[in-house]
Amino acid sequence: MKALVAAAALALGLPALAQEAKPPESSRQELAISHEKYTLPNGLEVILSVDRKLPIVAVNVWYHVGAYHEVPGRTGFAHLFEHMMFQGSKHVPDDVHIAMLEQLGATDLNGTTNTDRTNYFETVPSNHLETALWLESDRMGYLLDTLSADKLQTQQEVVKNERRLGTETAPYGIADEKLWHALFPAPHPYHGNVIGSMADLEAATVEDVKAFFRKWYAPSNATLAIVGDFDVEKTKALVEKYFGTLRSAPKPQKPQVAPVKLTREQIIRHEEQVATLPRLSLSWLSPPYLSEGDATADVLGTTLATGKASRLYKRLVLEKQLAQSVSASQQSLGAQSVFSIEVTARPGVSTDTLQKEVDAVLEDVRKNGVTPQEIARARTRYGTLFLGGLQSIGGFGGKADVLQSYNHFTGEPDYLEKDLARYQSVTPEQVKRFAQEQLRPDARVVLHAVPPQQAPAASKENK
Repeated sequence: MKALVAAAALALGLPALAQEAKPPESSRQELAISHEKYTLPNGLEVILSVDRKLPIVAVNVWYHVGAYHEVPGRTGFAHLFEHMMFQGSKHVPDDVHIAMLEQLGATDLNGTTNTDRTNYFETVPSNHLETALWLESDRMGYLLDTLSADKLQTQQEVVKNERRLGTETAPYGIADEKLWHALFPAPHPYHGNVIGSMADLEAATVEDVKAFFRKWYAPSNATLAIVGDFDVEKTKALVEKYFGTLRSAPKPQKPQVAPVKLTREQIIRHEEQVATLPRLSLSWLSPPYLSEGDATADVLGTTLATGKASRLYKRLVLEKQLAQSVSASQQSLGAQSVFSIEVTARPGVSTDTLQKEVDAVLEDVRKNGVTPQEIARARTRYGTLFLGGLQSIGGFGGKADVLQSYNHFTGEPDYLEKDLARYQSVTPEQVKRFAQEQLRPDARVVLHAVPPQQAPAASKENK
């Protein structure tokens, strides 16, 4: 949810929350998303939520498969397959899925993949809901009927180009990949991140794609959410018509992977070839999404680097003017999360100098904790983000995505109030203990990404 609300956040101007305050009752009522959830005989979950503010409907399909479900040698495959789903199916001509929806006036039209799931969504005028359902059902049920080697090769090239642009030629892209690999060594399924390796992308075959589809894209491994202005009974009939007859298959088992443990500090000194300023990144493995400690990590990240009053920003950017920018965040993932601090240096400032300053701030938090006022600011921020995401029914972080996310991770689509309550319960002592136990200097990966003309000679001693 955190990533969803951040992507869709709107500034709603919530009143500041006191140290132990709860959202006002009116806000708490807004957090409740009325919905109905049921399951078709073939295993497809369906979530319906009526919202009549506008004559539009969001259609949102989640397949419960992402990078976590990949096997060694096929990293990036879930993302590659996301692209394949727009290539046409038995009753939909090649490459017209998006065009057909756009002709109907669809908005918020996309597909995305992360470590834990793949989703497809669009928002259409209410009178075109049936067409959107038909399109989603046809590729769920009949994609393999028209799958070809040429289609696969086309999308392989598209994704390989994405990797070139987003990783290989992007500022700090290769450096970040080195850090990620150190956090999740192979064969952990997070090792390849979402984009995967160039070699694995090239190695994918048509048979790989077919096997992947049969296993992970069965109705039993999918959830359909419909949110907006629609008639419930008529929509149930449409869902039965277009999805009820699709093939049934056993729900695939989620991989069981042991958590990674960092037992020492790992230092990576990378010769940065694209960016012109040095950057320091410090990363720790942290609790999974929605587990104990996850919200605490969010609060600490806000305290450290969100806003001009945050500790790292104030010290590094404003007071000492050593940094161009600073960020601290919890990347919440289903199996194991990552807490990261990133600092981009000003010209002439070394990453070693930055690290000394960051470590001094962290040590102060470990020793003295944070203030109730800092906790209150973080609560206000997340309360605003949570409510902001509910202003839209579709797209990134809209109501349909919120219902899907909570359903995926907890089985409860309407988990939003419980999620917000996690932040209300965070205390200064919990934040202090998190910094002491989770952000240990001997259990992290430290990345120094430095342009070659600025790298000290000693860097050659490190990888």
